Amino acid sequence: MRTEKTFEATLEEMPHSNIYNRHIKVPKKVHADWVKNNLSKRILWSISSGEKHSSAFMPYGNGIYFINVNRAVCKKEKIDVGDTFQISLFEDKSKYGIPLPEEMEVLLEQDMEGNKYFHALTPGKQRSLLHIIGKPKSSDIRLRKAITSLNYLKLVHGKLDFKELNQAFKESNK
Repeated sequence: MRTEKTFEATLEEMPHSNIYNRHIKVPKKVHADWVKNNLSKRILWSISSGEKHSSAFMPYGNGIYFINVNRAVCKKEKIDVGDTFQISLFEDKSKYGIPLPEEMEVLLEQDMEGNKYFHALTPGKQRSLLHIIGKPKSSDIRLRKAITSLNYLKLVHGKLDFKELNQAFKESNK
């Protein structure tokens, strides 16, 4: 089974949306073929740079799906609203649907209690936490965020509140 699809796409902006702004609409046939082959809604996609970006098919309505594209990716890929380009979709075979930062991987292997609470989170919360931890370029900052995250999860017995976690990050910087 072929797990790659390529099509021509245009970066669009959603009117009147505070959540999803820049996006790429996926042709109905491409999405239907993807679903027919029992592939996950989590995908990797690439355009000009060849770098693969993690995402998911999001429902637009009326059987149409889109891929959300954040401003940082637009800048990296040098694309703007109205630009047309070739996009390739790939099956995301990763465990979490997002790269696992090495610092977090090591901590999860060493901290069984933190590992238990992390893996009890919903997949979406796991991805959000991994995104937060993996975003900084500095390994030291990623490690500090990973340690703070696991310590916070243990303190609250896995009841994740992102506002509280953000406060824990601020306090860990003091």
